Amino acid sequence: SPVFAARIAECERALSPYVDWSLVEVLRGDGAELSRVEVVQPVLWAVMVSLAAVWAEYGVKPAAVIGHSQGEMAAACVAGALSLEDAARVVAVRSDALRRLAGRGAMASLGVGREVAEEFIDGYAGVGVAAVNGPSSTVISG
Repeated sequence: SPVFAARIAECERALSPYVDWSLVEVLRGDGAELSRVEVVQPVLWAVMVSLAAVWAEYGVKPAAVIGHSQGEMAAACVAGALSLEDAARVVAVRSDALRRLAGRGAMASLGVGREVAEEFIDGYAGVGVAAVNGPSSTVISG
């Protein structure tokens, strides 16, 4: 949609001082860059903000917005608590910090509850439950 494309372009301009890649090129690319946390999180943020602009174009005005991780920045931007530029800075700087802190570990999202996830990882030293996102959505890390 033209509204989505325009908001993506605004997000790209807002992100550009903090990233060394093009939002539009990543979105039109083969997806290889999306394996990098410092790319995928700002891209997801931009898509969320741009989808909200499309909803607004159709008259959908949320009474409240919430989010998790980069979704928090998208929610704050959509709610008007953060400017697009401030939200872009936070999400880009935060995702780059996560990249630098990541070390050699990894995370995986499992489509199971906490109890089943704990059974899967039992006996693996250094692996634990990182987050419980829902009754059948658990993140492990190690």
